[in-house]
Amino acid sequence: MPTDFLPSARKQFAYYKLLGEQALSQVSDEHLHWQPSAESNSLATIVQHLSGNMRSRWTDFLTTDGEKPWRTREAEFDPQPRPRAAVLAEWQAGWQCLFGALDGLAEADLGRIIYIRNQGHTVLEAINRQLAHYPYHVGQLVFLARLAAGAAWQSLSIPRGGSAAYNAKKFAQPPHHEHFTDEKLAR
Repeated sequence: MPTDFLPSARKQFAYYKLLGEQALSQVSDEHLHWQPSAESNSLATIVQHLSGNMRSRWTDFLTTDGEKPWRTREAEFDPQPRPRAAVLAEWQAGWQCLFGALDGLAEADLGRIIYIRNQGHTVLEAINRQLAHYPYHVGQLVFLARLAAGAAWQSLSIPRGGSAAYNAKKFAQPPHHEHFTDEKLAR
């Protein structure tokens, strides 16, 4: 069993949290609730769903089923106009729950069995499940925010036309194992 999985998983979650925050910061309050079509979710609705999922999955992570009886998943997809501060507070609440649970785990816990909707998963499998789920929705956030921001959008990655300069800078440095910091996470 790897001995660095938990720090690696935490780093990946932190990366996607930062991407989501950088995307949300580029849209107006009005655009938080914008839907490109009636069947689409708004940024605020995606945040609502992510937060609901995180709080359900990570509350009492090792001891209770990840689908809590108090969760109302279907309501997470109902548009609920609210101010930016409320949307961002919901975002933070979900991530705090996730990081609190992760920080309480030891590598020895990775083989333990937990349940999500009465289906057994090792802790490792459950973490990997969420490492697939959350980036899926963060990608939706980034895409919607980019549409909403239009020409004002600031790239969260290497901007178009910037690959050669970025690579030249990277390859001019000695090889190293990079530990991400907040400002480097989105590259």
